[in-house]
Formats: sequence, C-alpha cells, structure tokens
Amino acid sequence: MSDFVPGFVPGRELSRAFYTEVVQPLIGEVAHGAALIGPGSEVLAFDTERSADHDWGPRVLIFVEPSLVGGLAARLDDGLPERFGGYPTAFGSDRNPVHHGVVVAGFGSWARARLGFDPRGEITTSDWLGASWQRLAEVTSGEVFHDGLGELGRARANLRWYPGDVWRYVLACQWRRVAQMESFPGRCGEVGDDLGSVVVTARLVEDLMRLCLLMRRRYPPYAKWLGSAFARMSGSAELGEMFASALSARGWREREEHLCRAYERVAALHNRLALTEPIDGSVRMYFDRPFRVIGGDRFADALLATVGPAVRSLSPAGSIDQFCDSTDVLSHSARSHTLARAIHAPA
Repeated sequence: MSDFVPGFVPGRELSRAFYTEVVQPLIGEVAHGAALIGPGSEVLAFDTERSADHDWGPRVLIFVEPSLVGGLAARLDDGLPERFGGYPTAFGSDRNPVHHGVVVAGFGSWARARLGFDPRGEITTSDWLGASWQRLAEVTSGEVFHDGLGELGRARANLRWYPGDVWRYVLACQWRRVAQMESFPGRCGEVGDDLGSVVVTARLVEDLMRLCLLMRRRYPPYAKWLGSAFARMSGSAELGEMFASALSARGWREREEHLCRAYERVAALHNRLALTEPIDGSVRMYFDRPFRVIGGDRFADALLATVGPAVRSLSPAGSIDQFCDSTDVLSHSARSHTLARAIHAPA
C-alpha cells in the first residue's frame, strides 16, 4: 500500500495491509496470532468516512504466549511508523488517550476481559448468557490475518453460535418479550395515547428485528448498528418495509395492520426453522379485547418444550441483552456476568 490512498479505506482493508506490510515484518519469527476483532465499527464492517474522525486507524491485535507480551510490545513501539496509508498509526479521543493501534496480549487474558471467559475451552451456559451479543459479534466477526498459535480459529469456532438448547431458550425468551407488549399499541391508542402507541410499537419492532437475527444465527449488534445488520440480512427488505410502515402509520389501527403482517411473516420464519412442531402463524384477538396479536407465548412455550430440564428451569429473563440495556453493564464483562448469574440463581 502506498503512503497515501485518496478517499476512505475500509478499516479491514487498511488493517490487513498494515499487518502484512509493517507489523508482521517487525514480529519476525515469533509465533503469534493476528486479527482485527474486538471493538470498532470496522470489525463489523459498518465503518464509513465518518468513522475515521476519531479513535480510528490501522489496528491489529497480536496474540503471543504471555511471557513474550512485554518484549514484543516494546519492539513494536519502537518500530511502528507514524503514518500508514495516509492515516496516523497513533490515535485517540477525549475519552481515550493517544495510542497506536497495535495491541499485544495473551489470548486468554484478552478474551476474559472482553467476554468474561476463555472460549478456547468449555463454554458453560452461564458463560453464554452473561456475554452480550455485541461482544460475541465482535469476537466472531472481523478478520484473522494469521493464526500461528492455532487458537484464534478454535476460539471463534467455539463462539460461532449458541448450543442447540441455549439457542432455543434465547429464542423463547425473545418471543416472550414480544408477548409482553403485543397488545399495547392498540391499548394505548384506544385511550387516545398515540405517542405511547408509537413508543411501544418501536419497542416491538426492535424486539422483532432482534428475533429475526437470532433466528438466522446472527448476534444482534447494539442499537447503532441494529438496523444496518437487519438490512444486510438476506430476505429482510419486505419485512423491513412492514416495520417502517408500522412506525410511520397514523393511528393505532393502521399501525396494528402493519404489525400483524410482520408478525405473520416472523411466525413463518419460525416454522421454517423446524425447531418445534409447526405453529399456527395467523394473528388472533387478544383474549376478549379488540386488539390483534400473534400470541408470542405460544412460540416461547413450544421452544421451551424442546430443551432439556437444566435449561428449561432457567429464569425466563434470558441472556443479558434480553433483560438489561445499560451500556455500562453490557460493555463491562464482569458486571454483565454478575448480573446474569444473579438473575439465574436458584430461587
């Protein structure tokens, strides 16, 4: 790559070239792994020119045996150029001091800090439920440039998706979230609270988008990138139009009409997975009230009936993202695991 590349260069491309042309020659024969994983919009391939305005540039994570971390970090500190590909190799922001984009670490300590556990070995149900979807997406996305220690491929394969029973449980909990609010757009609208109807419709749309991603074995990213991730999912365009129409509708009855079309489409996706016996995917009345719903509890109950007793006995709250939306918890692995363990502790 030349010293200057006009226009925006996606972070994955920039970092790949940076590793190949600069970092790897400095490392030499030291056995290592190299990857662009962890935080950053470029890891999920959502970066744009806007991303480059702060705390962004060529980045590589280098994993070596723990005893080699300090020496290799010092060698790289001394050898890295000030710029690469037209971008500075040291960057920061008001919240992060200036630092270069090459981090040297042992994989186990890095993974425990990001996820709360080491994914090279056994991953427990508690591990899965305490790790945020964003963190799981960050470790399984991005790109591995070199796996000289053979640990990156193994860890990422272990994290690729939930075990079968945990997946069914998480899907059931997501359907339960839909069930808890599906009558509210109509009820709010009936008493003249149109703003309230819009607000709960937005929450339902968010939960349905996450449900669709989970059905497709994709960890839903955090709010900034949820719509982008959903739009990139094949076959999502028509369902996305239904969601947008529900949010822009004038009045709760029109809003309900678009939601019902979306419900039936998502129910069809559930049946296509064949994780349960087929479930009637048509909408119905909410008890004796004049509001149409899908009956999300029907799907939750059917999914839970297919899992073993250990998972079935867990709290109905689900994984950490399904009962907590605080960034200060979800971005802090110790806090997220502590909260998840507390939620799922036996009564």
